[in-house]
Amino acid sequence: MAPHEIRRPFKRRPISDQQKRRELSLIRQTQHRSDAQQRARNLASSLISLQSSSPDVDPEILSEAVPELVGTESESSSFDVRQASRLRGPEARKWFAKQLMLPEWMIDVPDNLSQDWYVLARPAGKRCFVVSSDGTTVSRVRNGSTLHLFPSALPGGARKKGASGPANSYSILDCIFHESDQTYYVIDMVCWRGYSLYECTSEFRFFWLQSKLAETGACDPPSVYHKFRFSVVPFYNCDQSGLHSAYTGSLPYVRDGLLFYNKHAHYHTGNTPLVLIWKDESCSQYVIDTDNNGEVPNQQHIVLELQEEGKLVTSDDPPVPFSCLNADFVKQSGLSSGSLIRFAIGDGGLKCVDGRFEKADLQYIGVSNRARAFADSYSKIMFQYMARHSPLKVEDLASTISPEDQQDKPPEVEMSD
Repeated sequence: MAPHEIRRPFKRRPISDQQKRRELSLIRQTQHRSDAQQRARNLASSLISLQSSSPDVDPEILSEAVPELVGTESESSSFDVRQASRLRGPEARKWFAKQLMLPEWMIDVPDNLSQDWYVLARPAGKRCFVVSSDGTTVSRVRNGSTLHLFPSALPGGARKKGASGPANSYSILDCIFHESDQTYYVIDMVCWRGYSLYECTSEFRFFWLQSKLAETGACDPPSVYHKFRFSVVPFYNCDQSGLHSAYTGSLPYVRDGLLFYNKHAHYHTGNTPLVLIWKDESCSQYVIDTDNNGEVPNQQHIVLELQEEGKLVTSDDPPVPFSCLNADFVKQSGLSSGSLIRFAIGDGGLKCVDGRFEKADLQYIGVSNRARAFADSYSKIMFQYMARHSPLKVEDLASTISPEDQQDKPPEVEMSD
C-alpha cells in the first residue's frame, strides 16, 4: 500500500452496528464519571501485594482481587483482603481479564478515521499490566498469574539508595512483553506516580507516556536495578502516511496486526469499540484462529457462555445472544449456567440483517478448555467469519481516507525511546 495512493471511496458493508456502539461509548463516557483513582489503587494493590505471601503460592489464587470490581466502570468499592482471598480459578481469571482495556475487532471502518484515530503496530507477545510500587515491579498477564517480579527504573519500581517519592505512589502500564528481545513494549499508561489516567483521553495518555517514561530511564538497557527494558510503541495519526508506516514500516519487534485508538477514548476496562484491532496475512502470523495443533480448522470455532434458560451469549457488555440450547440437552450434557461451550459454525454461516446479527448455524462440540476465562466477543466472531469469507482489506481502510483529510493536519506523532 503506497502512502499517498488515491483509491476509490470505500462502500461500507452493512454487517455491524459497531459505529453506533462507538458513538454510544463516547456519550456514556461523558455521562458517567467513575471513581477512577480508587479503582487504580485497588488494581495496584491486587497486582502487587500477592508477592508478600509465599513464593510457592498457586498463581490461580489471587488473594487480593475484589469481587465488586467486576462491575461497571461507574462502580467503586473499598479494598478488602478478606473478601479478595476467596477468589480462585475462573473467578480470579475473569476479574483480571476485565481490568485491561480490550479492543474490539474491526468489522467496519470507523467514521473520521484520519481525524479521530491513532494507529499503531501491535507487538507480538503477552498482554499484561506492569505495576511498580513500594520498591518492586510486577507484571501480570490476563488470567492473573505472575509473568515477572523484578526491579525496574519505573517510579517506586526498585529498592535503591536515593529513591524517593510518596509512600503511596504507584504506576500502572499496559504492555505487551516481546519474548525475543525481552522487552516490555508499552501501549498505554493507566496510572503514573499515583495519578490516575483512566478518565483522560487517549491523546493525553499517549502524550504523557511519551514524555514521562523516558525521564525515568526505563527505556535504558537492563542493569542491576532495571532487569527488563521498556520501549514505547510508535503511534501515528491515521492518515495515509501513518497507516502506511504502521502497516509496512520497519520495527524492532514482530508485528501482530494494527491497533486503532480513538483520540477521545478514556481507559475503559473490558471490551470497548473505541479501540480496534485489525489483522491480515501481511501484518500478522495468525489472522484466522488455529486449533491446539496450530492448524486452521475447516470450520470456524467459537466459544459462547451458557446462561439461564439455555441462552448462549458472547462476552460483551451487554452480551449478544447467539442461540439457545434445549433444556433436556443441557441437563443430559451436565452443563450449567456460566459454562463456556465450544461450537463450530456450519454451512448455514452467520446471518446479519441491516447491520444486526440475526442467527447462526451452530454445531455443538463440547465444553471449552477450563483455562478459558470468558466467551468470545461478538466482534471477534464476526471478524473471524469475515476473514474466512470476505475480509476487510488494508485497501478498504486506505480508501476511506480522502486527500482532503491530509490538508491542515499536524504532522504524525511518533514516540520513540
